Amino acid sequence: MTEDKGVEWRIKVEDGPWKTAVTCCSIWEFIANRYSKLCKFIKKIWMIGVNDPRKFIHCLKVGMALTIVTLFYYLKPLYNGVGGNAIWAVMTVVVALEYTAGATIYKSINRICGTIVAGLLAFSVHWVANKAGEQFEIVIVGAALFILASAATFSRFIPTVKARFDYGAMIFILTFSLVAVSGYRIDEVFPLAIQRISTVIIGTSLCIIISITICPVWAGLELYVLVIGNLDKLANSLQGCVDQYFEAQTANEESNKKLMGYKCVLNSKASEDSMANLARWEPAHGNFHFRHPWKQYLKIGATMRRCAACIDALVGCIHSENKKSDDMKKLMSTISIKVGAKSASVLSELAITIKNMTKSNKLEILVTEMNNAAEELHNILKSYPNINNKNEASPEAAKIEIPMMEIIQVGTVVSLIIEIVARVEDIVKGVEELSDLAKFKSTKGMSHKSKQNSTDIKISFNDQQKDEEATIKILQMTHNNQRT
Repeated sequence: MTEDKGVEWRIKVEDGPWKTAVTCCSIWEFIANRYSKLCKFIKKIWMIGVNDPRKFIHCLKVGMALTIVTLFYYLKPLYNGVGGNAIWAVMTVVVALEYTAGATIYKSINRICGTIVAGLLAFSVHWVANKAGEQFEIVIVGAALFILASAATFSRFIPTVKARFDYGAMIFILTFSLVAVSGYRIDEVFPLAIQRISTVIIGTSLCIIISITICPVWAGLELYVLVIGNLDKLANSLQGCVDQYFEAQTANEESNKKLMGYKCVLNSKASEDSMANLARWEPAHGNFHFRHPWKQYLKIGATMRRCAACIDALVGCIHSENKKSDDMKKLMSTISIKVGAKSASVLSELAITIKNMTKSNKLEILVTEMNNAAEELHNILKSYPNINNKNEASPEAAKIEIPMMEIIQVGTVVSLIIEIVARVEDIVKGVEELSDLAKFKSTKGMSHKSKQNSTDIKISFNDQQKDEEATIKILQMTHNNQRT
């Protein structure tokens, strides 16, 4: 028997002009797509530099520092002075020259101290090991390496050390390991340690000089502008929330941005801590004198976050779907809006106080008005059931129980507004303490016109301070662009 074989169909497709055209179109489409993405990427990078030109300048500063430090390789007299260890100067510039002057000084000083201490200890251990004899040399060096490396590593877990000397501890471990281990095969350890220390000092000195002399970016100024901006955002968010709820305003894109400004305050803790830590390393500049109370900015930031947390809860109540009492809302609207406006005025005045570094004459009056309005709102909230019953037309209606689910939302909103007033008072205390510690100037004797002009960001700088005024404007433009 023969098996039936199925019919096989074969189609031979020959290349033609149409296939070539399709291939060319696909290639051009791929190229056009990649070109479009490349243009968008380049435009995005360009806008980063345009929004903050200091980033372009920082790139030039790094290039300049590296060019200068490589002269220790190119010029023979300099190379003979430091030998092959000139590479450590190059590496120091790469890792130590940071964006802000505070970060550069922090890393440079930590690197110098860590290198000097580690180099001297490594030389001492090597000297003791040589005196002990070849039999115990490895044991002494190994034991010293184990003990010191373990102790330095553990010190990095201590909060105070981690905040200020974490980088120095890491450099200590690195330098001690290199010098101590290398010394086992090298007879002259002291010249090796001296060359290592000298190249690090050369690199760090160059970084500090360039960082603080050529368009310096001060971490303290960054923190200063951040705190001022957060105060303004809190004021806008608070007043926007109250107005939107009680006046039933239609929210647009711009109002929503102002309303959500408090979220920037909630997320600013890490930035504030980092800037305050770096600001302590910076020299006096502008109105920020030596030992300026940078820690007080952190306290003010903490009180602002507590206030922002209340505003966050207030926003949640405003957007709640629970049924609300329109009668109670109408009764509370006028005084609630007044409390919100007074609280926002206090926050704005605090921002102006820090901007101008002057004590405000009208802050006490604004705080008193805010507290009086809050007390009035609190009294209305407590007496609402009595007011509601008195407004009933008949005695039978007065006996009807108030539906709690209808008034609970408005009552919660009003309670949060009263709580926000207490949080604003904490911010006031923090700013007043800052004004005392930083010795803000008194505004007594100022004319009405000068007080009105104090609302602008104007700080009486000298020649050096004029550069910082331009920096403030750049920072504000950067923050606004980030918000948009």
